[in-house]
Amino acid sequence: MAFLLFFLVFVFVLFLPGGVAVAQTEGPTSSGEAHGEPIIAPAPNLFRHIVNSAGPFFGGLLFLVSLGLVALIVLLAMDLRMPMAIPPAFVEEFTDTVNKRKFREAYELARNDSSYLGRVLTSGMGRLQYGIEDARETAMHTVDSVRASKEQLITYLATIGTLGPMIGLVGTVSGMIMSFMELSQPGKTPNPQKLAEGISHALVITLLGIALAVPAIFCHALFRNRLIRISMDTANVADDLLTPMYHNSKRAPAASEPRPAVAVTPKVAEA
Repeated sequence: MAFLLFFLVFVFVLFLPGGVAVAQTEGPTSSGEAHGEPIIAPAPNLFRHIVNSAGPFFGGLLFLVSLGLVALIVLLAMDLRMPMAIPPAFVEEFTDTVNKRKFREAYELARNDSSYLGRVLTSGMGRLQYGIEDARETAMHTVDSVRASKEQLITYLATIGTLGPMIGLVGTVSGMIMSFMELSQPGKTPNPQKLAEGISHALVITLLGIALAVPAIFCHALFRNRLIRISMDTANVADDLLTPMYHNSKRAPAASEPRPAVAVTPKVAEA
């Protein structure tokens, strides 16, 4: 929520209309205006300046990368949630099924569940016949496998966080080269205003690259720590569910209530 609030504030400031600048006149003005009287001139709009500076190539490239970043953040935010990884309703239903010694139904319940815990339990239950240690080892391997598949998506966030400033640096260097080419033309006096405008356009691309990298690096650390915590909790809950299931399967079923004895009358042999 803090990141979303910061982003909204940033967009609000970015879209603010340009202010006004007060300039002094250097010579006499039209009738009705005194010499040196300040006039109000509109300042350039920041958003329009950023769009024009980014251009179609670097602007389009950074826009596509930002779309990928938003898609990754939304996908990971929906996937890396504790209720999605360890559904409380599934844990309760699985525990009740095991306590009723319905092991086949418990296995089908875990296999049909697509959560993190369901995948781990399915692999562990498939090895319970070879002992609890074998089942635990298989479950831990599944935890590592699922975590590795989710870490691949999180790694893309770090990649975007690294590429953002690099793309901005390339745009800045190219803009600086064009500005100094203007400065190095022989027999021509460079225009300081035009030179400053070119440098300003070049620095805007670096600003966009850094603005893209900051949320990517932050979300990378956030989701990486969340994945570690979810993996540890999933492993602990899976072990807590597999252990009683193993012992219940080895325990003899409860004896049924004794039936009433039927009196048997011995037959007397006939003489």
